[in-house]
Amino acid sequence: MWRLFSFSQSSVLIHSFLCLFSSSPECKGEDKVMQPSGHVPAAEGDSVTLNCSFETIDSRATLLWYKQETTSYPEYMLKCILQTVDNAEDFPKDRFDAELKDKSVPLKIQKLELSDSAVYYCALQLGLPTPRD
Repeated sequence: MWRLFSFSQSSVLIHSFLCLFSSSPECKGEDKVMQPSGHVPAAEGDSVTLNCSFETIDSRATLLWYKQETTSYPEYMLKCILQTVDNAEDFPKDRFDAELKDKSVPLKIQKLELSDSAVYYCALQLGLPTPRD
């Protein structure tokens, strides 16, 4: 997870703690999500990229991003499935975007605002249902 702190009106700091792995009955030992730890200083108006990589043998896996503010529950931001990114209404694509690159789905946040201060989680959902004819 990434944590975004505001220190002044013009700066924010991103802190990575750990990743969130969503459980699934199809979960096997070779499925995992990794987010690096560390700090990334940034100012209002800047862009930041939060990294998330994964390992799975499930070709139907979906990668999800969540934002959790200090006093609330995690809020769904977007999901990447195959080559498609689907953003939640409160997270417009012009500011919040992700792209599946091999086994990585970095989240790019543009035009940083103080309201972006939060913890950011990357999660792997396994076993996308197959379409029925």
